Amino acid sequence: MAIKSSTDDYAFWVRLAAIFSTSTAFILVLIKLYAWLVTDSSAMLASTTDSILDLFASIMSIVILRFALAPADKEHSFGHGKAESLAGLVQASFVLGSAILLIFSGVSRLLNPQIIMHSEVAIWVTIISIVLTLILVVFQRYVIKRTGSIIISGDALHYQSDLFLNLGVLAAIILSQGTWIQADGVFTILVALYLVFGAGQIMIQSVSQLMDSELSDEELSKIKSIVVKHKQAMGIHELRTRQSGAQKFIQFHLELSDHLSLLEAHGIGDEIEAEICQAFAPCEVFIHQDPSSVVQSGQSK
Repeated sequence: MAIKSSTDDYAFWVRLAAIFSTSTAFILVLIKLYAWLVTDSSAMLASTTDSILDLFASIMSIVILRFALAPADKEHSFGHGKAESLAGLVQASFVLGSAILLIFSGVSRLLNPQIIMHSEVAIWVTIISIVLTLILVVFQRYVIKRTGSIIISGDALHYQSDLFLNLGVLAAIILSQGTWIQADGVFTILVALYLVFGAGQIMIQSVSQLMDSELSDEELSKIKSIVVKHKQAMGIHELRTRQSGAQKFIQFHLELSDHLSLLEAHGIGDEIEAEICQAFAPCEVFIHQDPSSVVQSGQSK
């Protein structure tokens, strides 16, 4: 048997976060591009490049979410949630590409340091970028906490790196005005290394879901706890779990008394399913009821 939980809340917040990030990225690209053309700063070029990649990644998120959030159909009976994990891999690739470009740019500026021209323009643009990005990141963190979305986690990584990048750009612009002329290149390379680390984390998480890894130990313990606290449940075995996008799939064998009728066993299963679905929504739960004597007989062999 199976119970499906609604994904309306998940879809609403994930779509809203994707639209918000795309709008923010578009504004950031415009103002940073202007600042780079005026200042010719390597750090500002790094920031502009990163924001352009953020914009492409955010647009891609909106497109892929349209497929990932589509309901199950005849050809995809378990839904389309894995599209979100694939999107996470693609986004991580964008981040790695951005990091490589930034490393080259940073090394070039280290070897050929220059004083940044019209630094006041870059400073004001960077401050505006920090404020806009901070608002977006706070909202994305709320959405991730509420939904656990991989695609929003990947998107948030871009903008979290933007915060560090913008702070680095601000420091580089100030320091490169005679105090430490190589600061422009050094901060560019440091941000690139941070991007590489973050991209690796997103790739690991995405591959884990694509390979149908089990839920976390904490979640597995919670499932077992829900089952065994039912007064008529005698045990649980062969617990198997996986996740596809927002949807969790949980299946296990439920040990019950030999003396229960089929109708009673069915009712107990329904009660346990309802509790699990409430704790892990959205999810599908599959339960196979086993008489306790059959389980004991199997263990004795």
